[in-house]
Amino acid sequence: MENFLANSFLGNSVKDWLIALGIALGAIVVARTLYWVMENYIKKLTEKTETKIDDILINTVERPMVAASGIAGVWFGVNYLSFSESIDHWINAFFAVIITFIGAWLVTRLFDSLVDEYLAPILADTETDLDDILLPIVRRGVKIIIWIMAVIMALDNAGYDITTVLAGLGVGGLALALAAQDSAKNIFGVFTIFTDTPFKLGDRVKVSGHDGTVTEIGLRSTKIKTLEGRIVVVPNSKFSDNAIENVSSEPSRKVVLNLGLTYDMDDTKVEEAMQILRDIVGENGEAIEEKPSVGFNAFGDFALNVVFVYYIKKGADILGTQTAVNLAILKRFGEKGIELAFPTQTILNKKV
Repeated sequence: MENFLANSFLGNSVKDWLIALGIALGAIVVARTLYWVMENYIKKLTEKTETKIDDILINTVERPMVAASGIAGVWFGVNYLSFSESIDHWINAFFAVIITFIGAWLVTRLFDSLVDEYLAPILADTETDLDDILLPIVRRGVKIIIWIMAVIMALDNAGYDITTVLAGLGVGGLALALAAQDSAKNIFGVFTIFTDTPFKLGDRVKVSGHDGTVTEIGLRSTKIKTLEGRIVVVPNSKFSDNAIENVSSEPSRKVVLNLGLTYDMDDTKVEEAMQILRDIVGENGEAIEEKPSVGFNAFGDFALNVVFVYYIKKGADILGTQTAVNLAILKRFGEKGIELAFPTQTILNKKV
């Protein structure tokens, strides 16, 4: 057994490898135990306090702290072994990068928690929708900045010359700008949305052949939930290059019905039919605006045409209101013996 443990592998004995593995596994066990303690004890204690800041801190640092503990244990285990100077450098650089990214993860989680707990409720109570639109964009922008800084710090911790890297980025800036023309158009498009305000969150719009409700306005694109329930991602540049129809901005929905009465209806029946249409509007005043337009406007090929124009109020059930009106017309016309015409032809057979 001693001979086996004394065997060398990559410059370290099997015994040293087993000790390093034990340190790493022990650190992972400690990390899991720490997670269990925080979930089952510390969280319950913070829930009993009046302030929410301790709950936010625990929820924020819980997973990153456990991950950092496990990574640190693995690092101690690896450092127990002896390698060449170059390998040690790369190992330390690797773990430094991982710890830096865990730190960025912690900061972004803390930022999200503070925004959700304190800033978002305040903005939700404001009358304007502009802050509701800007909040996701600002949040995403801050998180991007945090991760960019984390990458720079990680490169620095890994031993790279940051000034050289930044200089290289400056040289590649022109190529990046040329490649990002579409992104620039999309950013310009979102400013068009903010300045012209063609729509806001929750509005139903028609643009580029898509018809649906605006669910999210981002820096690059806007998400629209179509009438079929699908999510369509529309680049913001489309809103500056194409016409936008804001369906939600209409004060009411106009409905036009052309009702054809049979030619055996006399003028009294036609007037009675028009009065029935006016009465139906009055009976549905909660959903339909007053003063509809009703008129006998044409002698059709096979019917006396009565046009009926009414307006459904904004916010009312459009399909439900149309159904109620149509059923009422069918019922009331039937009760009064007013017949609706269908295409017919009268053939005269003239005998010579």
